[in-house]
Amino acid sequence: MADEIARKLFYKLSEVCQITDTQPYVLRFWESEFNQLAPTKSRSGQRLYRRKDIDLVLTIKKMLHEEGFTIAGVREKLGMGEGTEGIQGLYEPAPIPPPAPREALRSLHRGLEEILQILDENDRKLQPAPARRKAGRQDA
Repeated sequence: MADEIARKLFYKLSEVCQITDTQPYVLRFWESEFNQLAPTKSRSGQRLYRRKDIDLVLTIKKMLHEEGFTIAGVREKLGMGEGTEGIQGLYEPAPIPPPAPREALRSLHRGLEEILQILDENDRKLQPAPARRKAGRQDA
């Protein structure tokens, strides 16, 4: 399951529910109870969870369902009391991939420039030729 979590940067609510075997209303409730569980939201308002959020959901679920903690007990155990910042150091965040090498970006840029040139040439070929007047003939 850890490999499944590591593959994406963001997960939708339904995906998190499937991975963690929880219901959407449970996750939304936990968000209100645990201030560290705060997924970002897309422009349309859809919740987007990161790996750290999924790890936290799994930790909360384990503590509540297997270890018998209450919500207040989980909050206290994880250092999430009123006004605290949460469970710093409980998990490692997903690594951020390194940026693409400059030469790869330059090569991509050159390729795009070539495509633009080809498109411009094709546009010129498709332009209708200017209308020519026939010389030497006049209507009287």
